[in-house]
Amino acid sequence: MDSFKFLTLPNLTTKRLALRQLLPEDDRDLYALRSDDRVNQFIDRPKPASIEEVQAFIQNLNAGVRQREWMYWAIARRTDFRLIGTICLWNIVVETSTAEIGYELIPEAQGQGFMQEALEEVVAFGFQAMNLKKIEAWTHPANTASIRLLEKTGFKVDEQVKAGKPKNTGEQELVTFSLERR
Repeated sequence: MDSFKFLTLPNLTTKRLALRQLLPEDDRDLYALRSDDRVNQFIDRPKPASIEEVQAFIQNLNAGVRQREWMYWAIARRTDFRLIGTICLWNIVVETSTAEIGYELIPEAQGQGFMQEALEEVVAFGFQAMNLKKIEAWTHPANTASIRLLEKTGFKVDEQVKAGKPKNTGEQELVTFSLERR
């Protein structure tokens, strides 16, 4: 995989969404998203303690984008550009041209096809613009909505990773899905 060809995070659009860089003014919406028990149900991470912590998180994420460590987008409706979720390509391994995808969406926007639109756009970007060969997704086995989304987008359970050392949340192993560029 060649190193990233772009110096800034490209804006991506779908029929209803704008995928854009996180902005300082996203702090309250991102705090609400990352603090929501329903969003965090299957994610092993601490909730942010304050808005200031989220502001530092936004700065860190954008610094990582500038340093080409990951690609991290705010998901916003094109009608108002207000953050309703995030999606990222991270754990990028240049030697194998692979990356992991991660995503989250406010509960009020779930079940409306927004994440499918975002996921398809970011997967296409990863394969076409970043020249990735494989994109992985790790999800909790009880997260049936995420599993359905991945399968609907063409991801399959990755038997090769399954046979190796799985990620562990401390209590339960995660299911690994992957999608290879055609």
